[in-house]
Amino acid sequence: MIIDIITIFPEAFTNYFDISIIKRAREKGLVDLRIHNLRQWTKDKHQTVDDSPYGGGAGLIFLVEPIYRAVRDLKKKVRIKKEDEKNQRRVILFSVKGKKFNQAKAEKLKNYKHLILICPRYEGVDERVAKYLADEEISIGDYILTGGELPAMVVVDAVCRLIGGVIKKESLKEESFYLDSTSRIGSTISRNYEYPQYSRPEIFYPNSKQHKVAWRVPKVLLSGNHRAIAEWRKKHIKKSSSWK
Repeated sequence: MIIDIITIFPEAFTNYFDISIIKRAREKGLVDLRIHNLRQWTKDKHQTVDDSPYGGGAGLIFLVEPIYRAVRDLKKKVRIKKEDEKNQRRVILFSVKGKKFNQAKAEKLKNYKHLILICPRYEGVDERVAKYLADEEISIGDYILTGGELPAMVVVDAVCRLIGGVIKKESLKEESFYLDSTSRIGSTISRNYEYPQYSRPEIFYPNSKQHKVAWRVPKVLLSGNHRAIAEWRKKHIKKSSSWK
């Protein structure tokens, strides 16, 4: 399995992936972990990866362009036949509004040949990343984290240990989640909610055969009509994708 992780803090992963079970999995060639700095896909001298959202709001969000280029290039490096794309590759965006990660999800992810994990920061990402680039959004719990790096470590750890040859089957069978991977622990913590956010450019044209339609920011967010913007946000509110 090949796992590509997109982050602005690649150093956060160094120590954890160089110890214990994951280290042995890498040494055996069972898992190929690749950590990438999102800034290498920027084009300006300041290596800008974030900006203010259209329509106003606190904080900054990740821009769609660098992430688009990163996902595009990483897919090119791991060639998969078009007819096998859905079954062998998965692009995951970590988000509080995503589906709760559990053992059943880990069992499914272990079967993919290629995983691309996107780690957000600040107030989240341009909604077009979730809409057009990610196959799914995943959350590891009902709480706010500083970024997606810890969730990425959780997912990598949970998935890698299930890959054949990483851990003895006898050890896995003794684990409670292995016996009932669909079990769920109830939660009384309420989720946060917020609206989708967009930043520059106003119109993004992916240079791709797969994406032929321009990715546009909703017109209302560019109108300057604060009442209309507030109504739009209220209408499109969803579980929060913020990382604070």
